[in-house]
Amino acid sequence: MKLKSVSGDSTLQVSEAAFGHKFNEALVHQVLTAYRNAARAGTKAQKSRAEVRGGGRKPHAQKGTGQARAGSSRSPIWVGGGRTFAAKPRDFAQKVNRKMYRGALRAMLSELARTERLLVTDGIALEQPKTRLLASQLKAWSLPSVLIVLEAADEKLALAARNLPHVEVIEVPALNPLSLAAYDKVLMTVGAVKLIEERLQ
Repeated sequence: MKLKSVSGDSTLQVSEAAFGHKFNEALVHQVLTAYRNAARAGTKAQKSRAEVRGGGRKPHAQKGTGQARAGSSRSPIWVGGGRTFAAKPRDFAQKVNRKMYRGALRAMLSELARTERLLVTDGIALEQPKTRLLASQLKAWSLPSVLIVLEAADEKLALAARNLPHVEVIEVPALNPLSLAAYDKVLMTVGAVKLIEERLQ
């Protein structure tokens, strides 16, 4: 398996173990769903009729008033009453073991490589941490929507990219399925590719 350089004049030979897998749509969908669910706060809370303050006394006589029969002013059908099926804080996390997670990453990286949406570069050198410098460089490479993966932190690049709406810069340990799926193309440094090969062997 070979990855194209962003400049188009060279290729990089990479391991089939990390970049040569078949695309497993069911596995990728399951891992993506679990990853997104794990980010949910799950803090929604409502009060049931047992938790709403008041409602202890029968609001009016059972007979003779012309009103509907009611035993509590905190009934769900009354204004100010509790909810029938009150929402409670919950954890949306789904269990995904390490083998499944790595398998999904391999499948996504392999599909990106097959469709030529995964590109490599020796590095992105910026003289200053300026957004316009990075924007012009990405425009020259025809990368309007791109995930940039680095082997180590680059403060200049991170500062330059943080104000671009369709550009994200992450390091290899932070690589995740959601980021891989969110952008049209993925640009990796050669060092990042080597690290990913080591992790996904």
